[in-house]
Amino acid sequence: MNVIILTAAHGAARSITLGRTALFALLALVVSLPLLGAVLVWLMLDGSSAALQQQGAYQAALEQTASKRQLQESQQQVEYMARQLARLQARMARLDALGERLTELTGMDDGEFDFINEPAVGGPGDDAAMAPELPDIEQLLDGLTLRIDSRLEQMRVLEQLLVTQQIDSNTTLDYLPVPAGLRSSGFGRRVDPFNGRISMHTGLDFSAPRGTPIHSVGDGVVSFAGYHRAYGNMLEITHAGGYTSIYAHAHTLEVEKGDLVEKGQQIATVGSTGRSTGPHLHLEIRRNGMAVNPARYLASN
Repeated sequence: MNVIILTAAHGAARSITLGRTALFALLALVVSLPLLGAVLVWLMLDGSSAALQQQGAYQAALEQTASKRQLQESQQQVEYMARQLARLQARMARLDALGERLTELTGMDDGEFDFINEPAVGGPGDDAAMAPELPDIEQLLDGLTLRIDSRLEQMRVLEQLLVTQQIDSNTTLDYLPVPAGLRSSGFGRRVDPFNGRISMHTGLDFSAPRGTPIHSVGDGVVSFAGYHRAYGNMLEITHAGGYTSIYAHAHTLEVEKGDLVEKGQQIATVGSTGRSTGPHLHLEIRRNGMAVNPARYLASN
């Protein structure tokens, strides 16, 4: 086969003779070039697809790892909340036990305070949402919060009642003024030790050694502290409800006029001042100015 090549420069022509083998080789090359290009394109696309798949798998692995980490953190939070809930429930049980004990100590009527049953609740509901479900932690916390609020309100009322009872107890004139003393003379008519006549004795006498502490029979305010011709060194304490208490023949006075005193507080010492035959305390209790028998108030002691 002859191939003639013309050159543009000089218009010359050159002739190339190709043999059968060269001709087949040339045709094979021409035919294989598109196939080789297609193979190269396929290899490039296949490599790109594999890279994309590998990148997608890596991204999915990262997302799965992050999801597992979030799930683990959520589980840890749930476990922590469950432990906290258990502690709160234990404290709630102790609070209920304390409330029951306080209710018994205060002598409240049965049913007035309830530290056992759950607080009653109610309201309109949706029948479509009545399917039974296991309570989750949020529901348990809501129920515990309601229970705590109910218990706190009951404890607040109990505290007020206890304070009131304590105030009433402190204002009750039942504390023995001389615990170690001997009652040497009672309230009522008796023979006067100085003139032998029958006269009214308006208090109780407690015989005790000189210097023995004298205590207030109840809370009050000192309305008189000084010397009286018949009572000697004496104190008068004003209490609630129109009551006053008088402590006569004292050796020393430990409080002054205007002082606030508490039940059981030492206010004087036993002596024999004024109209007295020996060391003793003469105690009087007056209601609205009238002498009453102190034994009625000291009976519990």
